[in-house]
Amino acid sequence: MLALVTAIPLPARLAILFLVGSIVGAADRLCRTPSAITRQVQRLEDALGAELLDRSVKPPRLNPLGARVLEQARDLLQRGEALKSLTSSDTEPNGVLRIGLAHPLAVGPLTGPTRALTEKYPRVRLRLLSEGTSTLFSRLLAGELDVAVVALPVGRTAPSPLLTNIVATDRVEIVQRAAGNADGNWKSLSRANWVLNPLGCFLRASLMDHLERAGFTPTIAAEIHNVHLQLAFVQSGYGVGLLPASVIARNNSGDTLEVLRPPSFDLRMSVAIVRAGRLGALERAVGLLEHGIRDLFEARPN
Repeated sequence: MLALVTAIPLPARLAILFLVGSIVGAADRLCRTPSAITRQVQRLEDALGAELLDRSVKPPRLNPLGARVLEQARDLLQRGEALKSLTSSDTEPNGVLRIGLAHPLAVGPLTGPTRALTEKYPRVRLRLLSEGTSTLFSRLLAGELDVAVVALPVGRTAPSPLLTNIVATDRVEIVQRAAGNADGNWKSLSRANWVLNPLGCFLRASLMDHLERAGFTPTIAAEIHNVHLQLAFVQSGYGVGLLPASVIARNNSGDTLEVLRPPSFDLRMSVAIVRAGRLGALERAVGLLEHGIRDLFEARPN
């Protein structure tokens, strides 16, 4: 705390001097001795090349030039307090929280944790962006995002120096429309039309690896980022899809989907909050977001 106080610029210390009304009061506020405050005011006068106090009266008071300097000093003091508030994790969360969402996790239920965050911390304003995971990492490193909610292979973390906090895991299933034509084996699935994420998705890459090791090349009929649109295409019978179990559980009313589990296929993903560093006053807001996302996956329907 003392280091922060001594870092206050001299004009701001002058503002404190007159805001509290005396050299003794300013010394107490700044954890300094009265003589130290007096010397600091004298050094400020020397640096500016002008007297700021009328010392013909007791206690000394500002002269007209000192009053103008005080006006600027007050602004410096307010800015210094705002800066300390911004960097302190003990401060009530406030300001803009920039959140990136990886495409597989940009789903409707995520509005619950984000709404809970803004209700608890009304001074926080959210700015949301949905992008591919690699793009979100780049934006974090460039300082364009504060946190990103991403899907990662189980056991993996974001590349250094990014910080990763795994908050949930989810199984990923092969699905088709109920009473569809595909069977739960790789040969049958290789003949189906597939509705998948575009290239670059590790879930798609894992599926392709399983099919190729079984000796088959799939037919990809649609490459779509949006999970809900993928779901709609699968439910319509357009093709077979690869979807998180949480999405299936929340959207399978009426048993419109059938899960297919070919031999040796057990694909899971980690859900992670990734950041570039500490976020000061926004730390508690991010903690609430993490808690909400964890609860979202733990409370999903069976």
